[in-house]
Amino acid sequence: FNPSTKSTYTLASKSAVTLKVYDTIGNEVVSLVNREQEAGSYEINFDASSLTSGVYFYKINAGNFISVKKMLLLK
Repeated sequence: FNPSTKSTYTLASKSAVTLKVYDTIGNEVVSLVNREQEAGSYEINFDASSLTSGVYFYKINAGNFISVKKMLLLK
């Protein structure tokens, strides 16, 4: 992505949600979501214009669900 991207997710039930971005050595770069949310679909915009090009990971926790995905930032 360059320099912003959108992430979407859907909750089946009310859940505590965290969505964080990490660099390749595991440092938290930004916390995009950290709150309880109702069931439904959500879209989060991530503006990475202040970050350097490279690989980043985003991790979403929602109830018992955990997922980690890789992103490549190209400037």
